[in-house]
Amino acid sequence: MRVVIGEDSVLFREGLARLLADAGHEVVAKAQDAPGLIAAVAAANPDLVIIDIRMPPDLTDDGARAARRIRDTHPELGIVLLSQHVETRHSVDLVSRGRFGYLLKDRVFDVDDFFDALQRVAAGGSALDPEVVARLIGARRAADPLASLSAREREVLALMAEGRTNVGIARRLWLTGRTVETHVSSILAKLGLTGSEEDHRRVLAVLLYLNRP
Repeated sequence: MRVVIGEDSVLFREGLARLLADAGHEVVAKAQDAPGLIAAVAAANPDLVIIDIRMPPDLTDDGARAARRIRDTHPELGIVLLSQHVETRHSVDLVSRGRFGYLLKDRVFDVDDFFDALQRVAAGGSALDPEVVARLIGARRAADPLASLSAREREVLALMAEGRTNVGIARRLWLTGRTVETHVSSILAKLGLTGSEEDHRRVLAVLLYLNRP
């Protein structure tokens, strides 16, 4: 997999590059600021770009804004945002367009889970840190469209929001694959998401989950 890294911390950037190279991936470019990142992606045409949300020149949300620009020009590119703290301003829009991940930097140290997330995003899926999901759904609960879901169904839907497959959900919750399939079918039915392909309905369910009031 060809990867571009956007990160202003030299130590973290070089450590991440070494980690990727040791795993057999090709780091085709590294950038220390948002303008350089946008130029590097345009020149290198990677499969995946890993971006720190806070980058120069402003050190606010420059990386996230760069990610939105990159998504507009490279709709098929996998994008993974990394952050020291949860910041959700740009996340819902990016996750709604697919091929997107948002992980806290601490997750990089769980190497297997980190690479699993990168592979899911590069393959067209999503990978959201559980703390990011919790923040995205932590707003007020009034008129909750998910009120009809059971506690277990909410757990399954939360893992769907992280980008987990049915197999991954089954492993995380210690359930059988058939039980997870039953929960997913019940979730989609209760949310009124019928009549189209399951993959499309799963995306709609996740978006409803993340965008609820």
